[in-house]
Amino acid sequence: MGPARADSGRPEAVAIIGGGPAGSAAALAAVGEGAACSIAEKSKFPRHKVCGEFFSPEIEAELCALGAWDAFRGAEPAAIRRMKLCFGTREKVARLPEVAWGLSRYAFDYLMLERVHRLKPVPPVWDRLQPVTNVIACGRRVEATARGRRLFGFKAHFEGPADDAVELYFFGGCYVGVAPVENGVTNVCGLGPEDFLRRFDFDFDAVVRESAALGERLRPLERKFAWLSTGPLEYGQRFGDSQNYLAGDALSFVDPFTGSGLVTAVKTGALAGMAAARGEAPAVHIARCRKALRRPFEVSGVFRRAIGSGWAEKLVGFVPGGVLFAMTRPRG
Repeated sequence: MGPARADSGRPEAVAIIGGGPAGSAAALAAVGEGAACSIAEKSKFPRHKVCGEFFSPEIEAELCALGAWDAFRGAEPAAIRRMKLCFGTREKVARLPEVAWGLSRYAFDYLMLERVHRLKPVPPVWDRLQPVTNVIACGRRVEATARGRRLFGFKAHFEGPADDAVELYFFGGCYVGVAPVENGVTNVCGLGPEDFLRRFDFDFDAVVRESAALGERLRPLERKFAWLSTGPLEYGQRFGDSQNYLAGDALSFVDPFTGSGLVTAVKTGALAGMAAARGEAPAVHIARCRKALRRPFEVSGVFRRAIGSGWAEKLVGFVPGGVLFAMTRPRG
């Protein structure tokens, strides 16, 4: 619904549905605009969640604007300086233009929500405040997809020798990312089609061994906890919805291999919270997000088709790593 305005021209309260990165960013932005704010979240924090846990360099500017950068650095995220792409026996290694970061969702979601709670954004008269404007940041909406073609994600943390690279292994229509997070832990997170995963009865230890290069990479590591899985997942963007303040995966879910998911969640959450607090029309918010996210979504679609056709393995050696990285970044 559109924003109902108080006498000041602003909504008197912002209610946020979802307490993940997008929801917390929306709350911090709304409070920064002077709005009363409340978050509804079904999960108990902290908790692990299926995610690549990779933060591209743009996260610094986004968190600084929300006053959360010091807390992020205080969690001691792993510095990521290189990227590696592996297609069978071929690989491409490049240095990142800027330092990226690895931090678990267990740590990040909790520190963001704790910062919201410390700001005490909800006054005692919350139940009397009317009207209320909603920000929707509660994850993906999945359309009906034929069985066998559905996508599922999986993740586990591993202990052992850590590296300073984000690595992506492509095989069998599946891909798996390997990246360091805090405390010397390595996050292993993948995405695969249902028919491929079913060949292994969704035994993800067997799935990762299907790639010889990935199996060798994980050989010295020891899994810390049971594999987590989620799905079905579906790529898509809801830029046609001009009636709601959408943020995070509720607005846009792009290929995780782009590494832009978390910075996109924080960015769109902050934009939603700002727009709702200012009383701007949802269509204005959607237009800003479309401008920021359209290119990464389109580029990731091209990459996905190239991977599926086998052309990515042939062409990856000709495209500079820095160009690949820059093409999938959200615009400022």
